[in-house]
Amino acid sequence: MAIVAPFRGLTYNFHLRQDLSRLVAPPYDVISEAEQLRYYQEDPHNVIRLILGRKRTGDSDWDNVYTRAADDFQRWQSDGTLIRSREPSLYVTAMTYDPGNGESERVRWGIIALVRIEDPASGVILPHERTFSAHKDDRLRLYRACNAQFSQIFGLYEDPDNEVLNACSEALTSSPQMDFHLDDGTRHQLWVVNRRILFRKVFEDMADKSIFIADGHHRYETARNYRDIMRARYGQRPANRSYEFVMMYLSSMNDKGLTILPSHRLIKEVPGFNTESFLEKLEQWFDVASFPLDTGNISHASQDLKDRLGKAGERRAAFGWYTQGSDQWRLLSRKPDMEGEMGDDLHPSLKVLDVLVLSRLIFQKGLGFSKEDLDDEEIFQYQSDSSKALSDVASGNHQMVFLLNPTRMEQVKEVAGNGLVMPRKSTYFYPKVLTGLVFNRIDPHEIIQVP
Repeated sequence: MAIVAPFRGLTYNFHLRQDLSRLVAPPYDVISEAEQLRYYQEDPHNVIRLILGRKRTGDSDWDNVYTRAADDFQRWQSDGTLIRSREPSLYVTAMTYDPGNGESERVRWGIIALVRIEDPASGVILPHERTFSAHKDDRLRLYRACNAQFSQIFGLYEDPDNEVLNACSEALTSSPQMDFHLDDGTRHQLWVVNRRILFRKVFEDMADKSIFIADGHHRYETARNYRDIMRARYGQRPANRSYEFVMMYLSSMNDKGLTILPSHRLIKEVPGFNTESFLEKLEQWFDVASFPLDTGNISHASQDLKDRLGKAGERRAAFGWYTQGSDQWRLLSRKPDMEGEMGDDLHPSLKVLDVLVLSRLIFQKGLGFSKEDLDDEEIFQYQSDSSKALSDVASGNHQMVFLLNPTRMEQVKEVAGNGLVMPRKSTYFYPKVLTGLVFNRIDPHEIIQVP
């Protein structure tokens, strides 16, 4: 059972700061160097200084990005930049955004709470993507320096009748404590809710549910590693010590505001590549159709590609392929009965995933990449915006791009429910959960009050 509890979160002092938009940022792993610098310049208290500090010449064991984050975090609490709730609370959020496909605005609701960390075998908290050691090592060093969770893990749960959020509706009649817009057009609202009756209702409604990790796999595994370190130091008794929990942003899979975008694959260079021989290989497994691509009007070309790709992908795996210097793109639609070509080591739920069809048949068999190559960020880059991906190839920054349809929610549930994982960047839940709305300070002697 999922154990969900309120907590005494730290927030920016919204009583004093009205310009909250200058203090928040996306998750650390989607921030470019240019964006990192911009957030640094935005405000001296921007959360970037906690989650993604800038390296300096002469960094040492006692002065580095982690120790500086800890110093800033402590100072901001001391000077009132950050304030801690006087009593345990739930933090209800509404994010209003444009899905970017011609539809009207959507609102995605979420509840920020503590969730008890589970061991993998419990089947309560389910990952769906692979993780990598370097990212976990970096986040663990930040955890240990600051003894805090700065970013929420994005968790999804099934709730067809919307019982969890409906339980919070009465508490949302008042004005939110936070309400601001970002330059990307998104609106962010947050209500601090501290009603004990509500805590019990949310606890009971979540008790029989599993939580699927949508985003934050590295951070969740890091939280478990940190918990194990703290257990060795302080023990497991009394129960419900603060390090037994992780801060999560919980949203219903049935929320109409939930959007999954694809992660298109950009390839820097394929040594010795020849278009004709590549297409000849592909025709073993795919039906290939060609369409003109006007690089002078990428947005129009992108929309045409997305429309054709979406229709082709309704019944089978399909990809759009565009290579530098060409005046056309190819629609690659997998031929029927190709599951046997995927290998005998894959579960049936994985064999039908577009990302694995792309990996096995095109990248490995078609282009000759090894499994290790697929995780090399010097070779592969990812982009969720098809226009930007096409422009990147047209401008010569990358040699080619493969465009995908989004992974469907039912596929995420099936893969995670079978205890399996997808390749990295199989999903892109949009928009990302903001970092900087709420922080969780971890005191090893504090006991979390479970309703």
